Amino acid sequence: MSTNKILTKKSIEFLEKYLNNASPTGYESEGQKIWMEYLKPYVDTFITDTYGTAVGVINPDAKYKVVIEGHSDEISWYVNYITDEGLIYVIRNGGSDHQIAPSKWVNIHTKNGIVKGIFGWPAIHTRDNSKEEPPKLDNIFIDIGAKDKKEVEKMGVHVGCVITYPDTFQILNGNKFVCRAIDNRAGGFMIAEVARLLHENKQKLPFGLYITNSVQEEIGLRGAEMITQTIKPNVAIVTDVCHDTTTPMIDKKKQGHTEIGAGPVISYAPAVQNKLRERIIETAEANKIPFQRMASSRYTGTDTDAFAYSNGGVASALISLPLRYMHTTVETVHQDDVENVIKLIYETILNIKDGETFSYFE
Repeated sequence: MSTNKILTKKSIEFLEKYLNNASPTGYESEGQKIWMEYLKPYVDTFITDTYGTAVGVINPDAKYKVVIEGHSDEISWYVNYITDEGLIYVIRNGGSDHQIAPSKWVNIHTKNGIVKGIFGWPAIHTRDNSKEEPPKLDNIFIDIGAKDKKEVEKMGVHVGCVITYPDTFQILNGNKFVCRAIDNRAGGFMIAEVARLLHENKQKLPFGLYITNSVQEEIGLRGAEMITQTIKPNVAIVTDVCHDTTTPMIDKKKQGHTEIGAGPVISYAPAVQNKLRERIIETAEANKIPFQRMASSRYTGTDTDAFAYSNGGVASALISLPLRYMHTTVETVHQDDVENVIKLIYETILNIKDGETFSYFE
């Protein structure tokens, strides 16, 4: 593939629309519709399941099946308790960070539409410096401007309403993509771009390709657990995000050294099938795609684990996109890394043969 930039104006417009749309865990359907509409020209058919995972399929009749996968859900909050004074306390839906909440705007999703709110916080003048209370899950609260609980309920807000941040897509310094929910709608975006490139370059695959956008990863890989039983793939290449460990307050001795702008990150972990990983590395080297390495311990913490240990064992690997400020509203990735992840998945697919087992014993 050419080393020229591969993201088009249409690609960036899709990425912006896709990121700006709210897609909290358990409520991914609107985001999936956006994704499927973009992917439609590049696939033969779609599979969807009961909980909302969407799969675009190329060559659906082929017996040998290769999955490329990302997840579509973003972290969020639930309304958990409404005080008599009309203030709202929350619980997590996924790994939402309580420390960034104070002074953030929120969207509360109700049957009547979006209700705006703010995470309030006591003014600095009123706090006792000798015993500062940090933001914690049990003391952060949302104010929607209601005078009491009755008015909150009249506005359509009730226990169980899901809450997201409204922060939208920005480009920082020309080549850094910044938004909430880059973890991991960037994955869904990148696998869609792989499908686009296969179509535009008129590549004919000898196997079935399942471009899979799973739901509910943020609460335990649940969407991947379900859809892998439906697809029953032979190979799964998963893409998710990982940490840029060069930012302050991260210990590289514990987290390793990975950074934005230095290329895709290839993982070593028990769930990562060694021969498939080596094929990916060989592909990167042959195509002069920069890459980094990361060691996980017992598990990757991504949908790789769900695919690897399903259906009697599926040869699986993980290609990650390095990201700064995970689970905040300013998640940041480098455009070069986005393009190189796309290139690496694309070239790896073209380097897989129909019927390969990736067996240790061959």
